[in-house]
Amino acid sequence: MTPLTAPNEHIADGMSAAERAVKRAFDLTAAAVGLIVLSPAFLVIIALMKFLDHGSVIYRQERIGYKGKPFYIMKFRTMIKDCEDDGVPKLFTENADNVTPIGHFLRDHHLDELPQLINILVGDMSLVGPRPERKYFIDQIMEHDPRYEELYQVRPGATSMATIYNGYTDTMEKMLIRLRMDLDYVEHRSLWLDIKIMVLTAKRIVLGKKF
Repeated sequence: MTPLTAPNEHIADGMSAAERAVKRAFDLTAAAVGLIVLSPAFLVIIALMKFLDHGSVIYRQERIGYKGKPFYIMKFRTMIKDCEDDGVPKLFTENADNVTPIGHFLRDHHLDELPQLINILVGDMSLVGPRPERKYFIDQIMEHDPRYEELYQVRPGATSMATIYNGYTDTMEKMLIRLRMDLDYVEHRSLWLDIKIMVLTAKRIVLGKKF
């Protein structure tokens, strides 16, 4: 796998300071409006989760984000409680027996990601950006490609080009492909590219395509 840049070459942020300010203002507005408009969907999902599973609704998991600082990403819980009691992080798989009754549906339609609007509102995340990862997996990725830390100069996102085209990263090969795509995004990102990614994401969700 050929790197996009040399391992020790710094990747500069493709956005200007003005573009970053506009991006943040849009994130704030979109997250606030999204939480209001989608509040009925939140209530329905919460009711179904309580009826079918009786466990906690929101799952909080530590991820590494902007400037390398940890934060807690929020999702509707799709895996059974205590599935990581052995201390080893688990990856979601299609036929796993650690998925809740409603988990596959939420994942397939990306509804489990809705609480991340709160992460976006408080500044942990952006609508578009590299998907944040757990330190457990970052350490493994950096054994293959130390450029992962270049991603820390931007806020992680709820969606990205890598998410759309590389899908769920359940193997190291996919994680390294995602990293290459995310590095390319950081270097060439723009407001226009963000709009393109959001449109592509919405289109795939509406068409019911898995990614």
